Amino acid sequence: MQKSEAAYISTLKQPISTGIPGLDDILCGGIPPGGVVILEGEPGTGKTTIGMQFLVEGAIKHNEPGIYITFEELPEQIYDDMERFGWNLKELERRNLLRVICIEPEILLEQMLEPNGLFEHMIKEIGCKRVVLDSISLFRLLSSEQEARTNVYTIRNIMRKHALTSFFIREYAEVEGMNIPFENYICDGIIRLSLKPLMEKYRKRTIEVLKMRGTRILEGEHTYKFIEDGVYIIPSLSMAEDKILVQETEVLSTGIDSLDDLLMGGIPKGSVFMIDTNSKANYRYLLSSIYAQRIKDDDCTVTMMSGNTTLDMFADTIDLFGVSLRQAADEGKAHFIEHYKRAVDSGLEKALIRVGDVENDEYANTLNEKLSPIFECEELCDKRWFIYYDLNTIISERGKDFVVKYFSEEISLWRALGITVMAHCNFSEIGTETASFLERTCNGVIRTWVDGNYQYLQVTKSPSGRVSAPHIVANISETPFVRLV
Repeated sequence: MQKSEAAYISTLKQPISTGIPGLDDILCGGIPPGGVVILEGEPGTGKTTIGMQFLVEGAIKHNEPGIYITFEELPEQIYDDMERFGWNLKELERRNLLRVICIEPEILLEQMLEPNGLFEHMIKEIGCKRVVLDSISLFRLLSSEQEARTNVYTIRNIMRKHALTSFFIREYAEVEGMNIPFENYICDGIIRLSLKPLMEKYRKRTIEVLKMRGTRILEGEHTYKFIEDGVYIIPSLSMAEDKILVQETEVLSTGIDSLDDLLMGGIPKGSVFMIDTNSKANYRYLLSSIYAQRIKDDDCTVTMMSGNTTLDMFADTIDLFGVSLRQAADEGKAHFIEHYKRAVDSGLEKALIRVGDVENDEYANTLNEKLSPIFECEELCDKRWFIYYDLNTIISERGKDFVVKYFSEEISLWRALGITVMAHCNFSEIGTETASFLERTCNGVIRTWVDGNYQYLQVTKSPSGRVSAPHIVANISETPFVRLV
């Protein structure tokens, strides 16, 4: 009795590296072993190059011999074309790591179906693990759609029978405009190559994984280039990483699993992150989760209170996360900076640092005088410290010019002390120049905004260099009350 496709996929193990820089990242490791993947694109997009690179890298780096089957090009032409990338295909063939075969589609199918035929003989001869078939489009041209479907389905099953990880090349223009090509149902994955306009005068090459059974994928279009040794893919939403912070082994959880995933585990200790919100976005539970998690993990905290939230309201919100802010304050692990003359619970009053009457030119010295003994307390000196800073309050009370000067000086000090900082600001309300300055001073930026009927969140800057796609902020009934989808 044959296994179902779901059962088949569930038996797959370690992914097969494509060997193509950037593609394994998009595929979250590689192609599931035995997967049959369509590689489609317009003429000139590099389908043959990527297919051959998949075989060459597999042969050289992973000792996985491969076969390139072409219906139209002669082997000598392929040898010459690939020579420009430094790939000596003839040498790989002499070492039984590669075979380049030119054959007619009907003969290939006949030999595949024949026990101990040419195809099975080649597989056994070199211990083949990878196959590229160029191209399955000919099956459509040479037969009816029903016959083509049967033939491609048969070939796919033969690939699976021999546990061959395969690329089936397809000319995208031939199926464009159809409802859904039958190959999309038959094969395990679809990778599309495209040429797109760039700056009016130029064109860029993009690659997109539309489907891949058995693995997660990084969605969206990614740019690729031809370089001296093949194709190089730059995953979208990526920048240079901050190697010093990335190498820091300690990361702090945000308390939101889906956000930790976007941040590659959490917020690096000693980093400075900014949350940018628009006027409609509800960031209350997002920030409360991050803060509550610090208390849960027995960190010490300093919080710049918002003008919109009293300390009692903040404490009640943190209670929803199963954390007692009043107990943390009583133990000297939670302190609060307050600009406004608002009454607070008597149990929290002693944890307050009131700065409403302090002039701008005395603010930094006054705050440092109050905080230094707290940071240097012998009982807490081995604790991690976390600062939540509401920059909207500072801007409202002291002005943008003050923030530009003060914030950069303070975060330099906090970084030197290894303190982790989460600041909050509405970039759209402070002007482009100030927003750009604040963004430059931070290691990471998390943006959340409302568009239409949904609230979105996106990591637009991170120490790892990885920028996320926008995610919808969904409300859930249990802690942390938000989930990113």
